[in-house]
Amino acid sequence: MFRRTLLGTAAVALGLSLAGAAFAQDKLKVGFIYVGPVGDGGWTYQHDQGRLAVEAEFGDKVETVFQENVPEGADAERVLTQMALGGADIIFTTSFGYMDQTNAVAAKFPDVKFEHATGFKREHPNVSTYDARFYEGRAVMGTIAGHMTKSGKIGYIGSFPIPEVIQGINSSFIHAKKINPDVTISVVWAYTWFDPAKEADAAKALIEQGVDVILQHTDSTAPLAEAAKTPGVIGFGQASDMTEYKPSPRVSAIIDNWAPYYIKRVGALLDGTYEQSAAWEGIAGGEVEIGEITDAVPAEVKAAAEKMRDDIAAGTYHPFTGPINKQDGSVWLADGVVAQDGELAGMNFYVEGITGDIPQ
Repeated sequence: MFRRTLLGTAAVALGLSLAGAAFAQDKLKVGFIYVGPVGDGGWTYQHDQGRLAVEAEFGDKVETVFQENVPEGADAERVLTQMALGGADIIFTTSFGYMDQTNAVAAKFPDVKFEHATGFKREHPNVSTYDARFYEGRAVMGTIAGHMTKSGKIGYIGSFPIPEVIQGINSSFIHAKKINPDVTISVVWAYTWFDPAKEADAAKALIEQGVDVILQHTDSTAPLAEAAKTPGVIGFGQASDMTEYKPSPRVSAIIDNWAPYYIKRVGALLDGTYEQSAAWEGIAGGEVEIGEITDAVPAEVKAAAEKMRDDIAAGTYHPFTGPINKQDGSVWLADGVVAQDGELAGMNFYVEGITGDIPQ
């Protein structure tokens, strides 16, 4: 009798264990690959906030995993492979330089969904891409910059010379020049997404050139920290609000809000409506947000920037509307002509008025 009870208890325990395992397997496993640390205060931090939003939205229906500080290149393929082998159902690869590795691993795991941020290659049916129209936010920042610069010199810290970054440089300059026709822009290429020391050096070099407004397409708060050392120099939060530098030098920010996209895509996989896609949302879609414009900015400048934001959101204004010439003076967009997405996605030139060459 005693032995039978033990066997019965063991059977029940085994049944519960198997049921628990089945329940665990029913969870959707969602993976994220990050180029920087989750505490960078910028790009990676915002993607991780999106991951946390997925957990909050779906609760015990999902399990999320992530790997931070993954270099772009061969290491990314190794990490992606490990994550797929670990049972991930969908993996978000959150940096441009993961593009080829994402597609290579996707070919080996056709049942896993891969989503690549800021890229354009969808070589397999299980690969989707998503991006944000950061150039829209740059138009707003450029408007503020054009009003606020006293030296007429604006600086820009670029990460890598890819279309996404070049779009931002051009948009910032175009809109600063609309306000101040004599404005110039100097670009320093950091060749990194996240390296506080290099970013600080870039900001310092720009300030030594007389720049009093700094924009950045790198991920750390180091440029703002450097700007804070020189009275009169202002900057902007990049990807995240970077509130610790309010009200100045951080006078506003471009904020990347990935949460709605991540919730939408994970939700589609859960309910069976998931399809391959290529998303490119901006201010109107809520993926690009303009952070608080602080009181360090005059009221009339704030109003002009907010109007720019609202016009873009309403679809009544596009930041790349002609007349716009290329750097060599040739016509790119005639008067009133709006750039097509394909042209922007392949942008590899500066607009007229920017000096210097784009590295190859």
